[in-house]
Amino acid sequence: MMDFYLIIKYLFLGIFQGFTEPIPISSSGHLLLAQHFLGIKDTTLTFEILVNTASLLAVLIIYREDIMRLIVNGLGYFKQKTPETKRDFHFIIYLLIGTIPAGVIGILFGDVIEEHLTSVITVGITLIITGIALWMIRNLRGRKNDGDLNVKDAIIIGLAQAVALIPGISRSGATIVAAMASGMKAETALRFSFLLYIPVSVGVMVFGISDMMGDPNLASMAIPYIVAFIASLIASYFSLKWFMNIMAKGNLKYFAIYCVAVGAAVLIFT
Repeated sequence: MMDFYLIIKYLFLGIFQGFTEPIPISSSGHLLLAQHFLGIKDTTLTFEILVNTASLLAVLIIYREDIMRLIVNGLGYFKQKTPETKRDFHFIIYLLIGTIPAGVIGILFGDVIEEHLTSVITVGITLIITGIALWMIRNLRGRKNDGDLNVKDAIIIGLAQAVALIPGISRSGATIVAAMASGMKAETALRFSFLLYIPVSVGVMVFGISDMMGDPNLASMAIPYIVAFIASLIASYFSLKWFMNIMAKGNLKYFAIYCVAVGAAVLIFT
């Protein structure tokens, strides 16, 4: 009979990862802290792939209209070059450019990051850095819409996403900070950040499928994995919706304060 405690554990982990993924507090950093302070053993690669895919699905559902518009107008650009098709075609190109830094650095230095930068102390420091960065842009009100972006913006945001490979540096936080510092409106920054999450997340899923299928515990852990996937999907969906509302109101300062407080607490009590 399946260990009930194990199912509850993966339910908690799924909710925890799903809730922290969209908001700018670093899901990877918080998962590492949970493992350390709650005595939870390291999660499996299969778990990480599944919850990542669940968060990806939540993003796809929420941004489905934007995605469909980009696909239709992006392809339509080759037939008819209107201001709308040009804008969306360039937006797609900028997303692809923004994906490159994290992809390259992840492939070249992923093992180094995992080996040397996954300590609790590192997370404490990087959470404080995340908080300070969020505080610095909390009052920015940019003017750039989708059609005002350029290659420089894409590269800057892409580099910020690459930095977020370090646990404790929030991916959404880093990309939104870079986007708003580049002059983007909050809505545009948020949309670019989460659409930029899609190719990176798909890459993680594709490259990890062979490892997941080779997991010797895949069959015996099917129920906990499914529970974690569903929990992460639901938590990611509502967390992102909540964060979109916060961004619209310009209340990033609360995440800044939270990250600094948690980071300081980690450094003090570790």
